[in-house]
Amino acid sequence: MKILVINSGSSSIKYKLYQAKDNNHDFILLASGGAERIGISGAFINHKKEGREKDHIFVELPDHKKAIHSIFEILTDPEKGCLAGLQELAGVGHRVVHGGEHFTKSVLVDGEVVKAVRESSVLAPLHNPPNLMGIQAVYELQPKMKQVAVFDTAIHQTMPPKAYLYGLPREQYTVHKIRRYGFHGTSHGYVARKAAKELKRPIKKLKLITCHLGNGGSITAFVGGKSVDTSMGLTPLAGLLMGTRSGDLDPYIPLHIMQTQDMSVEQVSGLMNKHGGLLGLCGKRDMRDVIDGYEKGRGACIEAVEMFVYSIQKYIGAYIAAMNGVDAIVFTAGIGENVGLIREKVLENFGYIGLKLNKRSNGANKTLITSKNSKVKALVIHTDEEKVIASDTFDILNG
Repeated sequence: MKILVINSGSSSIKYKLYQAKDNNHDFILLASGGAERIGISGAFINHKKEGREKDHIFVELPDHKKAIHSIFEILTDPEKGCLAGLQELAGVGHRVVHGGEHFTKSVLVDGEVVKAVRESSVLAPLHNPPNLMGIQAVYELQPKMKQVAVFDTAIHQTMPPKAYLYGLPREQYTVHKIRRYGFHGTSHGYVARKAAKELKRPIKKLKLITCHLGNGGSITAFVGGKSVDTSMGLTPLAGLLMGTRSGDLDPYIPLHIMQTQDMSVEQVSGLMNKHGGLLGLCGKRDMRDVIDGYEKGRGACIEAVEMFVYSIQKYIGAYIAAMNGVDAIVFTAGIGENVGLIREKVLENFGYIGLKLNKRSNGANKTLITSKNSKVKALVIHTDEEKVIASDTFDILNG
């Protein structure tokens, strides 16, 4: 069975084509790539067939339908592609950022699903509309193709009201659906399950804290394999300090800025989402550049690293208290998997729970980075959100 995974953004579409080997979710990556600058001049597609050099193809991409059409053409190309024809595709799995309270798991796309995703767009105006564009484009080109929606928010629907409600008049939740939803669900769920396997313990008997640290970052607390709290909120702006997002703020700050600096809602949103975080603090959004400045003694970079680490420590500490203990802390995504300095600095405050870092293992990005006699374990696990989408699509297509 061959499954195409699509992550459709406002001006880009990333894709991966998988071959399912058997019924044990063992997938082989056949090809991957991305269409860039959709609706903008200079559009192109990067395509990589496994075992072959990457192709860089310039093509006019006025809209998402043309982009999907071009991706289909490349995948069925006799030389660059892996499909004899689109009939070889069993289905397409889509990343959908926000499912609101409609979805607690991945679902086969139909008219009702599209309607519900559209309704949730008010909660994710930057993400859900382009996610739907990808679904619509596939439907228009291949109306009989089965499609599956996999939601970033679904896994967090197990949170109790004490974790997801805000201190606002109740109608803000009951009528307007304002609550904590959380994101990065496919990543958090995947690495939590992988951590349980690494620890050789049933996930239902574990308390885990997963730290998805990339340009966007979030932390989730798991009890018995269920998300009980997470750092992102109604939107992905809440929680940790991130690459360009401010993270947690005094909620009056945006109002104060609008009142005193004559800024519009759109301008303040841009300030917090696109010009804040590491970028706002030290002028650099990529943690590699921030670390370089940190090691060279640049004050703004030192402060940015310290604030980033501190924001993570606070959430880990809070979740340890909320769960009455923790068995393992898991790091994943670009920063979490590759920047040993950040992991070391985060974990240096958790000796009180019996966590003992193995600095050699941490420096080498090993899976287990704590010593053998560490009461609480710390692990580094590579996330693979596309494989999760492929796996969910496989399960749904097989009933």
